[in-house]
Parts: sequence; structure tokens; C-alpha cells
Amino acid sequence: MPKLSAGLLLYRIVDGSVEVLIGHPGGPFWARKDDGAWSIPKGEYTEGEDPWTVACREFEEELGKAPPAGPRVDFAPVRQPSGKIITAFAVRGDLDLEGTSSNTFTLEWPKGSGTVREFPEIDRVAWFPVDEARSKLLKGQRPLLDRLLEAVAPDGQDGSRSR
Repeated sequence: MPKLSAGLLLYRIVDGSVEVLIGHPGGPFWARKDDGAWSIPKGEYTEGEDPWTVACREFEEELGKAPPAGPRVDFAPVRQPSGKIITAFAVRGDLDLEGTSSNTFTLEWPKGSGTVREFPEIDRVAWFPVDEARSKLLKGQRPLLDRLLEAVAPDGQDGSRSR
């Protein structure tokens, strides 16, 4: 059974351009990586858990703020190159990034040193226009941007697949 993950792609429309909120993973493995390293806020869940509830919980854990209330777009699951399946939702809303803070994880670093350190799960978060986000996101999450653009009408209103 593949691992399951749920995430939330927050988007806004600024001067007719769609922007998305994505985060850069924390920790030593990602410290020097930028393009192709960013991700939507997401986290793993088990069969039987509600993906929407998980996506909202993970958003709050990784950004330290609740997701804004707004129209929701449900996407079909996306299989990652690793085999993990991501169920993602898009929500239109704005979020002030002032005061965002991520939960943390512990890791022995440097490896083999016996020293355990704490790192933020997300070390920075930013709004990007979709074209720029396409180069920032992990390859397996890029199809979410296409799905978002398909769901958002040219006038900036949400498409018919919104809730």
C-alpha cells in the first residue's frame, strides 16, 4: 500500500495573475536546494482519515496559522515519483506571512555524530506566481498547478468544480 499524503494549495489572484503559497523544507538535506525543492503544505495520513481534515491540520502545523476560509477545489489524487499518493485541495484566500512558524522534527546531525538537532519542517514560505512556482515545486507536485489553472476561470473567479 503506498503512503498517503494530503495537502492544501492556497492561491490568490493579484492583478489578474494566479499566485500560490508554497513552502521550502527545513533541515540539512534541503538547505542548499531551491528550484525543485519546494512543496505545498502537506502531511501523511492513514486509510480512513479524512484527507481534507488532514490537509487543514498539516497547513496549520507547517505554517502556524489556520488556512483561510474560502472556496475549495478538490483535485484527483496525484502519484509522486516515490509512489506516495497526494490528495490535494486548493483554497482561494490570502494569508499574511508575518508570524508564520513551522512545527519541528528531530534528526541526528551530522549523521553518525550522536548529536540530535531540531529543525523546522518548513523553513520559509512564500507566494509565487504560478510560472515561478512551477520551477520551485517538487516535480511530482507540478501537475497541481495545471489543475489549479484549469479550475480557475480567466476572470479570476473559481471554476464550476469548486465547493
